[in-house]
Amino acid sequence: MREAVEKALEKVRDMLAVEGGSVELVEVTDEGVVKVKLTGACGCCPMSQMTLKMGIERLVKQEVPQVKEVIAV
Repeated sequence: MREAVEKALEKVRDMLAVEGGSVELVEVTDEGVVKVKLTGACGCCPMSQMTLKMGIERLVKQEVPQVKEVIAV
């Protein structure tokens, strides 16, 4: 599942790079929780939670249905 999540995050990274940010995969748990670290401009952006839930989580769940949640660490 980790490889599928990484592949989905590649699509997100292109969008985030336009704004000077990125996302790093930290861990994928057996329970389907994906832990990521927002970097660059995304790491300190006040809209990062919206980006995480409405952008990153939505796309990752769409690409990898086994994922239950995406959280920032």
